[in-house]
Amino acid sequence: MADFDLIIRNGEIHDGRGGTARIGDVAISGDRIVAVGSVAGRGVEEIDAGGALVTPGFVDIHTHYDGQATWETRMAPSSGHGVTSVVMGNCGVGFAPCRPDQHAMLVGLMEGVEDIPEVVMTAGLPWNWETFPQYLDALDARRLDIDIAAQLPHSALRVYVMGERGARREAPTAEDLAAMRALTAQAIRAGALGVTTSRNILHRTRAGELAPSLHSPEDELLALAAGLRDAGAGVYQLIADIFGDADDELGLMRRVAEAAGRPLSFTLLQMATGDEDGWRRYLRGLEAANADGVRITGQVYPRPVGLLFGLDLSFHPFALHPSFRPLADLPLPEKVAAMRDPALRAKLLAEAPADSNPFVMQIVEASTASYVMGNPPVYDPAPEDRLDARAARAGVSVAEFAYDRLLDDEGRAILFLPGANYRDGNLLAAAEMCAHPNAVLGLGDGGAHYGLICDASFPTFWLEHYVRDARVGGGVALPEAIAALTSRPAAAVGLHDRGVLAPGYKADLNIIDLAALRLHAPVMARDLPAGGKRLSQRADGYRVTIKSGAVTYRDGAATGALPGRLVRGAQPAPA
Repeated sequence: MADFDLIIRNGEIHDGRGGTARIGDVAISGDRIVAVGSVAGRGVEEIDAGGALVTPGFVDIHTHYDGQATWETRMAPSSGHGVTSVVMGNCGVGFAPCRPDQHAMLVGLMEGVEDIPEVVMTAGLPWNWETFPQYLDALDARRLDIDIAAQLPHSALRVYVMGERGARREAPTAEDLAAMRALTAQAIRAGALGVTTSRNILHRTRAGELAPSLHSPEDELLALAAGLRDAGAGVYQLIADIFGDADDELGLMRRVAEAAGRPLSFTLLQMATGDEDGWRRYLRGLEAANADGVRITGQVYPRPVGLLFGLDLSFHPFALHPSFRPLADLPLPEKVAAMRDPALRAKLLAEAPADSNPFVMQIVEASTASYVMGNPPVYDPAPEDRLDARAARAGVSVAEFAYDRLLDDEGRAILFLPGANYRDGNLLAAAEMCAHPNAVLGLGDGGAHYGLICDASFPTFWLEHYVRDARVGGGVALPEAIAALTSRPAAAVGLHDRGVLAPGYKADLNIIDLAALRLHAPVMARDLPAGGKRLSQRADGYRVTIKSGAVTYRDGAATGALPGRLVRGAQPAPA
């Protein structure tokens, strides 16, 4: 008779806390780790991890699977990169609470802010909820490949309470503030992990209208904080005004965190324009706040937060040109055939983009400053490889050069525009932010930006680029790198029951062949509801991923096991 359900043998065990690695075994019974070290006895199943790393499952605290979790079982692309737990509902956007007559408004908001096609959400969302507790109940019934935790989104809450006044960003009344406070506390008590908001002026509907949470007065942000204080639990997530003054934004965040009496985290990036010292000012402000006992954490990203362009993606240099719009929904081979017509080529090269959304216009106009991504993908390209530099060497305009590159590989070529975290043409600023004691890795954005961004693969990039190949600075020590993907993000949001390989913790693990780890270029797949498209990105080197004691992936292939569940609220560490 077996003593354990599963034993992993002979692996290089990394405990997730940054401790020294050791060769040994991990024994699992049910959904918990029961022994680590030299394990006697037998398992129903035993896996030889010789020559491989054994790590806790990775935790991504910044995703947008709010919709995807209701219509499918695999939280890809995150689950293909060793992630076993995610937090969603970030940036103040999501699908609950929502009255029946507000469905279209939230769909329109998510289409613009998170680049999820309207047709996908219309076909995929079951809308078997109205209140946030009902949304949690709907998620509770789901069976998934990873665990999910949900947060209350401010924009949805604002419209739920204020109706059209909220959508028009009118000032709230005292009654509105009281209702938002009460509903925040209700959501936390029902199992929301926190509440989220956005002050980012780039967050707009597809038509260019600002997200409802934008320009909310401080007393409204403090009402959400008061709801956390009333519930005595939860975290506050915020994306700051990216064009605002760092000291002003930090001052606001401190007041919010102090009012809540709860941890606050925010998106921290080196912006491509504006104050070149802004990210360092944020780091100094983090240090000062935490020294004063105010818990504020920066969510950081280890590579450029970049945009992807291609003929089959959401945007490219000619996507908004009048003569391209009739081609937009054609199958890729037909687009390629049409664009190879010299007459259409001349027409498109002579036109200019046009759209009502200023952010979309900025995206397309900036796309000619991008790079050919290649495969394997290059996320730290050299300046001389930028399209305009290559066009100058070729003696053609950048528009002509971009046009021809988009047709490479039968139209499957992808252009990469490094945005945030690449202002200096290197990743040294990103490395410094990632190493800061008051920062935590995140910002994978899985479940969103289906045709524009594919950043959920960052755990693989982190291990490949910063650890194995040590291509940034002096590299990152492997135990520290594992902790940055596991216990630290988990603790930042109160999920103290995971991210560590020790008895009593969740049996979420990865077996990784570090030498074989390889990130592939993103590709477009048509596997969403209503035939919608999304970028996916696979990786080699993940031998086995285990979620709650069940093997979910072997060599990147799903086993069919769906042990993932909704996590309601913060979780204590094992006794």
